[in-house]
Amino acid sequence: MWHRKRLSDLRREAERSTLHRALGPINLTTLGVGAIIGAGIFVLTGQAAAQFAGPGIVISFVLAGLACAFAGFCYAEMASMIPVAGSAYTYAYATLGEFFAWIIGWDLILEYSLGAATVAVGWSGYVVSFLRDWGVVFPAHMAAAPGTVTGAGTAVFNLPAAFIVLAVTALLIVGIRESARANAAIVILKVAVVLAFIAFGIRYMSADNLTPFVPANTGEFGSFGWSGIVRGAGVIFFAYIGFDAVSTAAQEAKNPQRDMPVGILASLAICTLLYIAVAIVLTGIVPYTQLNVPDPIAVGIDATGLAWLRPWIKIGAIAGLSSVILVMLFAQPRILFAMARDGLLPPVFARVHPKFRTPHVPTAITGVLVAVAAGLFPIGALSALVSIGTLFAFVIVCAGVLVLRRTMPEAERPFRVPGMPWIPLLGAGSCLYLMAGLPWSTWQRLIVWLAIGLIVYFAYGRKSSARTRLVSPAAPA
Repeated sequence: MWHRKRLSDLRREAERSTLHRALGPINLTTLGVGAIIGAGIFVLTGQAAAQFAGPGIVISFVLAGLACAFAGFCYAEMASMIPVAGSAYTYAYATLGEFFAWIIGWDLILEYSLGAATVAVGWSGYVVSFLRDWGVVFPAHMAAAPGTVTGAGTAVFNLPAAFIVLAVTALLIVGIRESARANAAIVILKVAVVLAFIAFGIRYMSADNLTPFVPANTGEFGSFGWSGIVRGAGVIFFAYIGFDAVSTAAQEAKNPQRDMPVGILASLAICTLLYIAVAIVLTGIVPYTQLNVPDPIAVGIDATGLAWLRPWIKIGAIAGLSSVILVMLFAQPRILFAMARDGLLPPVFARVHPKFRTPHVPTAITGVLVAVAAGLFPIGALSALVSIGTLFAFVIVCAGVLVLRRTMPEAERPFRVPGMPWIPLLGAGSCLYLMAGLPWSTWQRLIVWLAIGLIVYFAYGRKSSARTRLVSPAAPA
């Protein structure tokens, strides 16, 4: 009964949404592309090839893309049924109950916050490199995490990374329409740059660089061979967080039942094809052993001798990473907004700006905290947790579709997952398989974060939740 009441309440909330409905299917698709095309292409492709899979990183992208496709169908069904802000958190609440919703919501806080911080660090590297090409030398000690050894000594703070986070935060507070327009312009630019790299680079590919396509395993799990391909897929899964971000915009979509599935599946299909093409071209141009660098695409262009294209690649990378930061910082406050709406977090996180009609308080808080993280931590310390958090969220959504089909078979479903129950089972199973390929240290950090979340839940959320107040009116608000 609770599930049915919860779903009915969420639909009524969607109808009386206080957020500004300004996004159509093209806006939602570019929102997804804006989050997906970024660090995955401009940073992680080369690093994952060099460390884990070699040219077989192409297979890693196929594996990750298949897992995302299965999960994407489940997201599309959920988003059409439950068109409100909150993403996997809201879906878990409506299907699996409050406790599982808290776990996934807490996981998503980690996923989006560290995801934005990770990409901001990559953005900083490309900006500093671009400025150097034009003779502008940014102080090295102010462009890296504390303790990082640079040519000018030890770094103290990554100022460019913190700056871009705060600038994007200010843009998001002003309004979703303005943010969506800025994101659409950036998406056009960076997709054009990616297509240019593919078109020009394909002529410089060498079969020697692609042989062996799957380097022999070194004797250690995850170091090349099939285990390296699986680990590579788990690591680069961070790049696929974008279509999850689309679902957080449900309350700002003009026609969420129709537009959300289009935005989710279209952005996923476009980006998976681009990832595979870039991976083939990049590893065909440059030996994979040379790609463990912050700017592998630029290294690929250098190998072709097309020096005139290098600054354009960096501009595309800077634009691409900017839009990823924008989408992640767009999504994170809406998770907090949804959790506060349910009483699991303090009411301040559910405030909407009277003029801009955006969740300005959680946006500002998120922006400040992410800026601090981006300024203080290196990219390697941030990225692995994002991948495992993303995979965990997808498992919950796939399981939620199966639960809801059994508990509420009569519910209206504007979009239905084909091939039930196999698609959700394949989605959950493939994501768990990729999670298993990640290092144990990554699992340990996830467990610690979830343990902290349980303390917060039992100390505050469980007592203050909307469900508790429904069962016991005397419970604290």
